[in-house]
Amino acid sequence: MKTVWITALKEDQPRVAAVTAVLKRYGLQCKGHFWADQPDKMAWRVALDAMLEAKADVWLVLVDGDEVKKPSVRYGLSLMASALRSARGGNFPMLTLWNSAPAAEAALPPLMAQAELLLESGATWPAKIVAKANVPAKASSAEFRLDVLGNERLGQWFEIGPVAGIWPGVVFGITGGVMGGGAEIQFQAVGPKAMLPEKTTLEFAQEGMKIEVAGNEYAAWAVRNQVDGNSSYFVKVKGCPDSILFMPYAEEADAEATVLRLV
Repeated sequence: MKTVWITALKEDQPRVAAVTAVLKRYGLQCKGHFWADQPDKMAWRVALDAMLEAKADVWLVLVDGDEVKKPSVRYGLSLMASALRSARGGNFPMLTLWNSAPAAEAALPPLMAQAELLLESGATWPAKIVAKANVPAKASSAEFRLDVLGNERLGQWFEIGPVAGIWPGVVFGITGGVMGGGAEIQFQAVGPKAMLPEKTTLEFAQEGMKIEVAGNEYAAWAVRNQVDGNSSYFVKVKGCPDSILFMPYAEEADAEATVLRLV
């Protein structure tokens, strides 16, 4: 039996029960959680670990128009989506179910832009979820890996590396702060992918760099350790940045960077 993991942004028991009842009639098993808006405690990571343990086939977000406008909720959804792609592949099925047509200001955060939008008022949303659950996802063509590791005790760690090939080092930067008080880089490391390294030796580590992109200034750190498909760059970030920047280390000032908005 295929499993749908339901994330309800608002604690609306009747709505969850109604959606679950419909999906069960279509032969789907439903598990899930109510969203905890605590990105500083990495509450989203607890939910993601439960979803992965359940071996869910689809992630379905029950969207509430007011909740999805909150920067802290959008930030948590972005990180959960990124970490889910890292664990289950870049094209893992993500769907959002809205109880009313979304307003422009309530659009999904950029890192969830690929999620299919469904309306509860429509007649086809259950069939579309069934189809997503039963059709194998296509392989992703992403050039980089992005995961977010840690917990309330260890803190928030971004993990970055190439899907293939070798980077001659990594530059990583942040800007803004969703929760107030700004965000800051606290530590960086290099080691085997998918696990925080117990120890690390950094080559030509740099801190306190400033990088300007599209009028936004990013506080950045860098190392020149090589990373490849089996190793990663890890960076501990306190707070919730509005966006992140990363790229392979390069001497030239006009090197191409990846910029991802998180809210």
